[in-house]
Amino acid sequence: MKPEFVHLRVHSEFSLVDGIVKIKPLVKNIADFNMPAVALTEQSNLFSIVKFYRATQAHGIKAIMGCDVYVYNNEEPSNPFRLTLLACNQIGYKVLTELVSRAYQEGQHLDVPMLKKQWIEDNNQGLIALSGAMQGDVGLALVNDDAELAEQYARYWQGLFDQRFYFEIQRVGKQDEERYIREVVHLALKLELPVVATNDVRFIHASDFNSHEVRVCINQGRVLDDSRRPKNYTDQQYLRSTEEMLDLFKDIPEALENTIEIAKRCNVELTLGNNYLPDFPVPEGMTLDEFFIDASKKGLEQRLKEYPATGDGTDEENKQVYLDRLELELGVITQMGFPGYFMIVADFIQWAKNQAIPVGPGRGSGAGSLVAYVLKITDLDPIEFDLLFERFLNPERVSMPDFDIDFCMDRRDEVIDYVARHYGRDKVSQIITYGSMAAKAVIRDVGRVMAFSYGFVDGLAKLVPFEIGMTLTRALQESPDFKKRYDSEDDVKTLLDMALSLEGTSRNAGKHAGGVVISPTKLTDFSALYCEEDGSNLVTQFDKDDVEAVGLVKFDFLGLRTLTIID
Repeated sequence: MKPEFVHLRVHSEFSLVDGIVKIKPLVKNIADFNMPAVALTEQSNLFSIVKFYRATQAHGIKAIMGCDVYVYNNEEPSNPFRLTLLACNQIGYKVLTELVSRAYQEGQHLDVPMLKKQWIEDNNQGLIALSGAMQGDVGLALVNDDAELAEQYARYWQGLFDQRFYFEIQRVGKQDEERYIREVVHLALKLELPVVATNDVRFIHASDFNSHEVRVCINQGRVLDDSRRPKNYTDQQYLRSTEEMLDLFKDIPEALENTIEIAKRCNVELTLGNNYLPDFPVPEGMTLDEFFIDASKKGLEQRLKEYPATGDGTDEENKQVYLDRLELELGVITQMGFPGYFMIVADFIQWAKNQAIPVGPGRGSGAGSLVAYVLKITDLDPIEFDLLFERFLNPERVSMPDFDIDFCMDRRDEVIDYVARHYGRDKVSQIITYGSMAAKAVIRDVGRVMAFSYGFVDGLAKLVPFEIGMTLTRALQESPDFKKRYDSEDDVKTLLDMALSLEGTSRNAGKHAGGVVISPTKLTDFSALYCEEDGSNLVTQFDKDDVEAVGLVKFDFLGLRTLTIID
């Protein structure tokens, strides 16, 4: 059967500002609809790309990677234009990553990341652009009856995205929709530009509309009944089936055919599962492996001078135990390709010690490594305490080594700053985390948006048992009072049903407590970047699992109050 339609504009929960689509159900529904591909175009971010790519791979569906971006409006800066960018190839994906990162680092206005037209002019290789329908500059001009300005904008984009610019049309029940479609089709014929249909998807089923409205209000800090609240979404922005879309656009069939053409043109593959370590400088004439082995052997001599080998045998026999263990570990580490990791960690720990910054003695499985002890990464002799190296690194279970390194809470940032200076500021950043609506929090959020009284909501939230990983479903099973109120009070049932539909949804972006990534080339080769409006608190847009999946190595710089107090 020939495919007839592909969704090219979808926001998942990771758009944070709107969208309650969960990625796995999205992909499952696309598979059920027999659609060959789907595009994920989060609002101004690429947070979910790796999760989306993995989910589509598992179902044999093509992942189209894109982003809904805001374009700075010189006339009215607080009212930017919309544009959807889709990556055709690896170059396009990289360009998209750079543009989105730049929007955060240099283009934030009133907390909204925006692209300047100049940046898109400079850098648009490998990208397809959809006009943003009625929210794009062409669309707004047409809705405002300014056909001349609309044509001027259209010719600009047509020149910029040669054979890669499409007029976007939607039928989701918004005001002026049909008038816009009539005008834009007329303009498309005049300029010989193609039109493409999207459904601007924000939720999977039509019945999810109310949950989505609550989600939008949570983000905006508004209540549902606020008469001044902008109502930007309709109950038709769900994941329509091919049949529904065919029926909706039976008068403009080429708008559906073009979705298939675009899907054919977009071919991006992510390389997952490789590790890319930054280059560690070594003396001329030596390889990294040789330098690492040499440093470890010298380190062992020094340690044994300070703390002679202990054991039941003669001095010589005791020393041999250390030499044998060192040979074994060096063999495993070099075979697995991790000498660079050890040298990098040893380098910044030594720097911290030289600056009199308190560093922890080592903990976790890393304390079982003699190499870590001789390179002064840890201060525990693993042989004296019978600690196993295999718990830390094991050739049969290939995973990156992971030292949890504790620094004095107040001076930890100095160490991160040293690493950024040493390897380049464009190669070092911290890692994003996503806060989700957990059981108690979702009750409070939903209660506020639905304008229930504080006392009522607070009393209900307090009935949820205080336990890590607690869910509302479990709370209803484990707390008799909670279940009783749910069964007997209409208001409680209304609030909790809504809370259950939103529980676990990503709510906001934060920063990983200790994770830092160091990239061999600039970070945007691996992940887009996210930051505060003033450019501070730079983090990767991929969380720790996704950052490791694309090959960046995570180093843990943990701030420990205890070290500060001891100091």
